[in-house]
Amino acid sequence: MSETRAVTVYCASSLGGHPAYVHAANSLGKALANSGRPLVYGGGSGGLMGVVSGSVLNTGGDVTGIVPYAMVAAGGEVDQIKGERHGPSIVLQEKGRERVNNIIVNSMHERKLELARRSCGFIGLPGGYGTFEEVLEVASWSQLGIHEKPIIILNVLGFFNPLRDLIRNGVREGFIPAPNEALVWFIDGPEFEQHDAYDWGRVAIAALDSWKPSERTHYYDWTVKGAGQQGRQDPLDAA
Repeated sequence: MSETRAVTVYCASSLGGHPAYVHAANSLGKALANSGRPLVYGGGSGGLMGVVSGSVLNTGGDVTGIVPYAMVAAGGEVDQIKGERHGPSIVLQEKGRERVNNIIVNSMHERKLELARRSCGFIGLPGGYGTFEEVLEVASWSQLGIHEKPIIILNVLGFFNPLRDLIRNGVREGFIPAPNEALVWFIDGPEFEQHDAYDWGRVAIAALDSWKPSERTHYYDWTVKGAGQQGRQDPLDAA
């Protein structure tokens, strides 16, 4: 998977409370498709997940969804705010989204592992607990040397300002090595009133193209296995 141009996008199964969030997801989807970068995402058809994946599909791009079986059996991803499920009784081969390559896994851990393995970088749009966890997990994996892939945050309407402040506070208080603040790049955009027309996708792709690995602060060889085990393992399998 190391040679792929695919990009994993983390985002909400809800739309959020401002049109700028939807605009950013739509802009990103178009830019991914136009730059020949397939989308890898959580497989939902509602919320920002549905917007970004629909935008890729409508622009002629490729989409892979990673879906835990429990969500398939339950009828799809749930909008955490409205408490509503999206899609039909089974999300596979949903009408209008037949080109989505849905891969079914057994757990959330497997979902996150496949999202990480199948891409060359990560982009975060606004979201809730799941999005926070996914962004921070791949940042942790980057710090530990499990991968060297860009992590780009689209900070629409300053949504991720508290996360950036948390990271900086971790550096100030001696819990995060100073070079590792650069493991996560935040794109702020122009003044807030322009965020619902800003070309988030173009800037995100430019950030992916210009990204360089930061100074390594943790040194582990994640390709080795324990005593008595043969061969080498995929670095992300160690996570």
